[in-house]
Amino acid sequence: MSIKETVNNPHSHWMEASGPEADVVVSSRVRVARNLNKSPFPHLLSESDARDIAHSVRLAIGNAEAGGGPRSLDLVELGELTPVERQILVEKHLISPDLLENFNRKAVVISQDEVISIMINEEDHLRLQCLLPGLQLKEAWDSINLLDDELEKTLEYAYDEELGYLTSCPTNVGTGLRASVMLHLPGLVLVNRIKDVLGSVSKLGLTVRGLYGEGTEASGDLFQVSNQITMGQTEEDIINALISVTGQIVNSERAAREALLRERREHIEDRVGRAYGLLTHARIMSSEEAVRLLSDLRLGVSLKLIDIIPANLITELMVMIRPAFLVKKAGKDISSFARDVVRATLIREKMGFK
Repeated sequence: MSIKETVNNPHSHWMEASGPEADVVVSSRVRVARNLNKSPFPHLLSESDARDIAHSVRLAIGNAEAGGGPRSLDLVELGELTPVERQILVEKHLISPDLLENFNRKAVVISQDEVISIMINEEDHLRLQCLLPGLQLKEAWDSINLLDDELEKTLEYAYDEELGYLTSCPTNVGTGLRASVMLHLPGLVLVNRIKDVLGSVSKLGLTVRGLYGEGTEASGDLFQVSNQITMGQTEEDIINALISVTGQIVNSERAAREALLRERREHIEDRVGRAYGLLTHARIMSSEEAVRLLSDLRLGVSLKLIDIIPANLITELMVMIRPAFLVKKAGKDISSFARDVVRATLIREKMGFK
């Protein structure tokens, strides 16, 4: 699948609601920052230098494929995409919002299955990312480690024997690794324990962010938990620590869901039923309302209160209802109200109603 096809297809592998602990862990992501030796950091690059970086990466991914690395990697300069297409890549979590700034100097590489992406000239020259469904941090790290090794056969990274990999932001110096999990935690929200649990996570050196990472707020009871420290620990230490903490959060969330079923079953059944009714019959729906209702519906699916909607469709809809996809579907720029109408129509159609 080419990148042009990617922006027309709402589905990505990470949305499949598969993998370990998928009832709570929506996805796992591992991302590493790398810079090329003897080249200015991206914020100091000229347009010519930026093009040279992209060209170097293009050569490196070609050599990586030939050397047994990931296959079917497609590179495109962001300036070749429309604003809507660029935003869709953000909505699918394949690139960061920061990559859209000064986009004419930037590019992206995406694998055919959308598991691997490489952001070029974001905060660092390269941001290698692997995104998988469920709790698969080790598997994601293995994929990134392989790709990183293959690229390094062609590219000379900026590296210091004492400090490790050199990055634009000091907090990424060392391994350059950021590992994160996207968690669906409606149970903890409903029993009013979410602040306590996430507060404990922060004390362990982890950070909690919203649906689209740094600077965004949580919506739809979805939270991203990631490591803060990249220096002084091995990549395996970072991954294992996050897996351990994630396991504790998963257990807490499941305990909260069981308590809700045991003590407030009618309330939960009503909440899920109302969400299903509105999603399948509403004619106008805001993004905020849709995300909240889809979160309630996903809770109902995980608790087996409703079995006619697959969990992967719910995750896919959470991306499809975003503004860029709705504009893409409409084929033109539309008003906020028109998006609310298209959003409601899209949800009904995907859920089998007209």
